[in-house]
Amino acid sequence: MALIAPSLLAADFARLAEALHMIKAAGASMVHLDVMDGHFVGDISVGQPVIRSLRKATDLILDLHLLIERPERFIADFAEAGADRVSVHPEATTQLHQVLEQMRKSGVKAGVALNPATPVESLLDVMEDLDFLSVLSSDPGLGQRTFIPRSVDKVRAAASLRQQRRLDFAIQVEGGLDLQRMEQLTRAGADILVADSVIFSYDDPMARLSELVRLMSASRPISKT
Repeated sequence: MALIAPSLLAADFARLAEALHMIKAAGASMVHLDVMDGHFVGDISVGQPVIRSLRKATDLILDLHLLIERPERFIADFAEAGADRVSVHPEATTQLHQVLEQMRKSGVKAGVALNPATPVESLLDVMEDLDFLSVLSSDPGLGQRTFIPRSVDKVRAAASLRQQRRLDFAIQVEGGLDLQRMEQLTRAGADILVADSVIFSYDDPMARLSELVRLMSASRPISKT
């Protein structure tokens, strides 16, 4: 199966507790949140206090995508706040090996997020250190996210390298996904699909998420969360 991880940035921030309950009731086990600092990307989103509050409100897996400069400054803080999985960008740090080690020592799953223009091959030296690889299928930041079609080939390349090296990191995809894209990405090798407007733009997001969970559960085995 492929997991659906709803993105909380697409939900109503005045009703986050309701969104968390809806997500769990619909059958999802993971929730995704982008943490933006206004420097690595132009937008600002949330910080440790919000993560701490979310952790108190749910037992869903908390997946954090850190779009921040020098993430090594905050890994321990986000782990302490309740994150289960954390991904960082290689462009945001000169100490990627150290950051991944820091994540593991903090007890979180260690991931790297790739911008659309960053090739999978740039991670050859750290692939054995990854719990998951997150492929951004649109440019990062708030606002309308347009899916970049070549992301399907990028996922396929990551899956091929994973098989060649006999590794078991999960492949996650985020950005501009709809049902058609989800099906293409799953066939290409994706294990986790981050969904935003494809869920929360509907009048009945719970029914929509339940449908996506059901459809993706029949896709392919997931390797590792």
